[in-house]
Amino acid sequence: MMPATHFHVRWPDGSEDQCYSPSTVVKEHFQVGERLSVAAFVERADIALEAASQRVEQKFGFFCSSAMDQSTVIKAKAQQFGNGTQDMVEIIHID
Repeated sequence: MMPATHFHVRWPDGSEDQCYSPSTVVKEHFQVGERLSVAAFVERADIALEAASQRVEQKFGFFCSSAMDQSTVIKAKAQQFGNGTQDMVEIIHID
């Protein structure tokens, strides 16, 4: 079993989401209190979740579809916001 990690984010509209990663590797990509543009957050989340999925594959021999599903959800939510510098995503908690 891999140590699942959740990272909690606050979107530009003030809504908050709990995001899932099958690995603690996301802690290498995000820091609590960090604020990123929507585009930068999506890009970094995609990289982090791909790395997490690869860790699952190395351990179990298959990619983690939940990590890829989470990436899809993040991308869909991000489409609601612009790419302006005022549109920031904040990392509010990682556990």
